[in-house]
Amino acid sequence: MQHNNHHAAHEKIHVLHLLGNAIVGGMENYVRSLLQALPANTFDITCLCPYESPITAELRRGACEVFVSPVDPDPTWQSVQTVVGIIRSRGIHLLHAHLPPAHRLAGLAGALARRPVLATIHGMSDPDSIGIQRLVGSHLAVICHAAYMEAVAWGVPREKLTLIRNGVDLQRFSPRPDGADFRRAVGIPPDAPLVGFVGRLSWEKGPDQFVRAAAIVHEARPDVHFALVGEGPMAAELQEQIAAQGLAGCVHLAGLWPDVAPVYPAFDVLAQTSRAEGMPLALLEGMACARPYAGMGVGGVLEIVRAGVTGLLAAPGDWHGLGRALLQLLADPDRACQMGQAARQHVAHEFSLQNTASQTAALYRRLVQAALPPLSRPGDTFFNNSRLTTIKQKETRS
Repeated sequence: MQHNNHHAAHEKIHVLHLLGNAIVGGMENYVRSLLQALPANTFDITCLCPYESPITAELRRGACEVFVSPVDPDPTWQSVQTVVGIIRSRGIHLLHAHLPPAHRLAGLAGALARRPVLATIHGMSDPDSIGIQRLVGSHLAVICHAAYMEAVAWGVPREKLTLIRNGVDLQRFSPRPDGADFRRAVGIPPDAPLVGFVGRLSWEKGPDQFVRAAAIVHEARPDVHFALVGEGPMAAELQEQIAAQGLAGCVHLAGLWPDVAPVYPAFDVLAQTSRAEGMPLALLEGMACARPYAGMGVGGVLEIVRAGVTGLLAAPGDWHGLGRALLQLLADPDRACQMGQAARQHVAHEFSLQNTASQTAALYRRLVQAALPPLSRPGDTFFNNSRLTTIKQKETRS
């Protein structure tokens, strides 16, 4: 069988990941975990990030070549040239973009270099990403069934759409005896009931709703402590909210923990209060650590949580209902423990990182095999390596 592609079946596939952000967040952690899980004997990986950050350092420690170059909502011709230069100098077969600015940049560069483009939508489908897909003909990957159906409703052809759910590393995130180190570092008594939130302190994650639910629980159970693990633009506002509601002694802003695996075992209950969500990694990680869950049923959360079996759900925006759910779990530790064990089993069966990596690898192969051969223009020096030299100098100085 012959393919109209320059890529030989025995050749490793070289993928360029373009990240639209480089904070320590769900998308960035997803990319890092995925790259670690893809088989190194089958794939070579190069990354392009918009700026230096702890994520770029982590990627380099994983033996990934990382370029740093602007990834703006409206890509400049210079940034498109940069990506095309990377494609040609590194022998890239496929571009994988994360977040709309990276999708735009990858779409333009991929069209010029005749390379297939895959864009993962890390939340719910949005008009921005759908519009880019229509413009450049890229393939879309979505992380939950709700986002898949939204994309279909927006008019994305099913042959240009793949559902690949987020997965969690079941060895890294596993039940542990306790979370004493986290409690000690944050100043939480070892025997105090603890409700935890893990996520970016930003509006869409709803940390303010977590504090409101904490106030409801505190009225009935003043012995319960609460921890918000993460950083973000709402940190100062949350500090004021906590003080105004008289919760300074029991609600703790724990800051960013680069490794959250030891954090989840410290929680008696994991809470999630997002206003919008695709398939939250923090929820999968906590469930993999056998933590019972109470949260709001938004987006892909409804595809993860089995209500009454692995956790309890409140309606979106209903922090009163969430407060009641938390009180139920805190009042019945045996039931909470059973839910935690069921959560671990459910995640292990349905949401393993290995499943995610296997499905992604299969999609990579399919897209590369179906791609057109690249344009070959002998003597074409329009896209040269001068910008690559500048970028590499920048990263070696960091």
